[in-house]
Amino acid sequence: MIRSSLESKIYILEGPRPAYQVANPPGSGAHAGRAIPTTGESVTLPIWLRRLLFIALGAIIVAALLLYRFRSTPFQWQLFLTTFYRVNWIWLGLSICLMLLTYVGRALRWEVMLRPLNRTLSLRTLTYDTAIGFTAVVLLGRPGELVRPYLISVAADVPFSSQMAAWLLERMLDLLVVLLLFGFGLTRIPAHGLHLGPSLRWVLGAGGYLVTFLGAACLLLLVLFRNFSVPVRRRLMSALTFLPQKHYERAEQMLASFSQGMESTRDPAFLALLLGYTAMEWMIILASYYTLFRSFPATANFEITDVVIFFGFVAFGSIVQIPGIGGGIQVASIIVLTQIYSLSLEAATGLAIFIWIITFVVVVPFGLLCAFHEGINWSKLKHLPQDVPL
Repeated sequence: MIRSSLESKIYILEGPRPAYQVANPPGSGAHAGRAIPTTGESVTLPIWLRRLLFIALGAIIVAALLLYRFRSTPFQWQLFLTTFYRVNWIWLGLSICLMLLTYVGRALRWEVMLRPLNRTLSLRTLTYDTAIGFTAVVLLGRPGELVRPYLISVAADVPFSSQMAAWLLERMLDLLVVLLLFGFGLTRIPAHGLHLGPSLRWVLGAGGYLVTFLGAACLLLLVLFRNFSVPVRRRLMSALTFLPQKHYERAEQMLASFSQGMESTRDPAFLALLLGYTAMEWMIILASYYTLFRSFPATANFEITDVVIFFGFVAFGSIVQIPGIGGGIQVASIIVLTQIYSLSLEAATGLAIFIWIITFVVVVPFGLLCAFHEGINWSKLKHLPQDVPL
């Protein structure tokens, strides 16, 4: 059943659409409702088919490069395949369930950010939109980040800018947790007697400075939004007086909506809930990684401290995201497992593939099902960055 609040949007299968998106209006001939190319008009493939072809081509290129790279190296393919044969599927299934549970946690946290706007959405609706949004990130890359705040803004009937502010707040909270985990990992390496090469030592040293900078920036933004929202808005608007009146009014409206999205940080009770849900979510994520490591013989003896160290180092790899493929998390996983924990390249590579699947891909089937249930038209999502109302 299609939500009534979404029916009028161009990204939904049902409802009116702009003329430039309708090839042949209904009732305009024997082939009403079907897109019939006119003379000289090229036939374009649907976006999902082009995306699938792009992913397949990328997979073929990567496979060819790997074969070329490893055919004359001591990479033991039999040992690599053994990594998949010896998986404990009970632990792996538990890891998948825990990772899927984190999306419910994200929906609960977003519900708190809607309360200051006097809007209420069901947990099911927020979970659906969350799953669809993360699926869009996997399929479309970082531009897919716009999908979740857009869908929630439509369902809650609030400005899109307010939900982009909620998305930014969520990202800052998550980044602060990642920075804490990374800092914890840096302090625990000497206690674990882990030996690092000179290059990795330099990278981790530079990462320490990056942690300090990013942490300070996040805390500064939170303080500014929480305690000095009105002065900051006034200062920004005074700096934009050179804009034409129309654009100036639109910027003022966007800043007002953005400020509304940050309202949850000003109420101590809401802020406590946000911090509590954030802590709960990341504990579930760490539990998912712990059960994932338990499912592989090479890492079955990992303690929870090892999982925290590993995740703190690898979390930065998720910053880079390639549509349909993933990001630096795979490479970072292999480096940490081989350089810090002395796993073989074959075992680390196999485990990195599972880490990528658990972290990014496992939500895709559920996101696609939710999108189908809600009537989302994926072929129209490519217009989202230009068409969303701010």
